[in-house]
Amino acid sequence: TLSMRIARNILALIKEKHLRPGDRLPSERELAAAMRVSRPSLREALRALQIMNIIENRQGSGNYIASLEPKKLVEHLDAVFTLDDSTYHDLFQARKILETGVAELAAANATASELEELEKMVEEAKGRVDEPEAFLRLDLELHNRILAAARNPILELFMSSVNQLSLYSRRRTAESFAVRQRTLRDHRAIVKALRSRDPAAARAEMFKHLSHVEKGLEKTSG
Repeated sequence: TLSMRIARNILALIKEKHLRPGDRLPSERELAAAMRVSRPSLREALRALQIMNIIENRQGSGNYIASLEPKKLVEHLDAVFTLDDSTYHDLFQARKILETGVAELAAANATASELEELEKMVEEAKGRVDEPEAFLRLDLELHNRILAAARNPILELFMSSVNQLSLYSRRRTAESFAVRQRTLRDHRAIVKALRSRDPAAARAEMFKHLSHVEKGLEKTSG
C-alpha cells in the first residue's frame, strides 16, 4: 500500500542517518508535499511508525524520531506470537545460537561473586517453584545475570530484543509446574558448569535447557 511505501521511505532515511533520534520531522503538509503523497496516506504511515515506537508525537510540537532503543522497538511484537505459534521455532533457534554463546563466555568471565549470586538464585527458585510469577521473575533474572557475566555489550544489545520477544513464551511455559521443575534442574546444571569454568559444558547445558523449554511450550500449545 501507499502508506507502507511511505513508512519504508522514512525508515530508509533513518537507516541512512539522514534522520536521527530526537530529530523533528517536517510538518505533515511539508512532508506530504516533499514525498508527493496525500496527507491521509502520510498520517496512516506515521501512525504505523508510532505503534512501532519509531516515531513519537509530542502534543503541540509535532512528530519526532524516537530514541530507537531495541527494547522499545520490539515492545509490541509479542502480538506476532499470540497470532502465530509457528514463529516460536524461529525464536528458540535464535536463542539457542545466542544464549549458548553467552553461557560459554560467562564460564570464562564470571566473577566469584557473580557465581555465588547465581547459586543463591537457584536456591531461591527452588523455594518458589510453586509460584509461577515469582519463579518467572527469578528465571529472567538468572538469564540476565549470566548475560552480564559474559562481558559482551553487543550480545547484550541483541539479547535485549530477544528477551522482549521471548517474554510471552516464557509466561506460557512458566504456568506449567513440570516445566518449572525441569527449568530448576537445568538452571542448577548450567550454574554448575559455570562454576567449573567449563565453557563447553556451559554451552551444552544451556542448549539442553532451551530445548526442554521449547518442548514444554509445544505441549502447552498442543
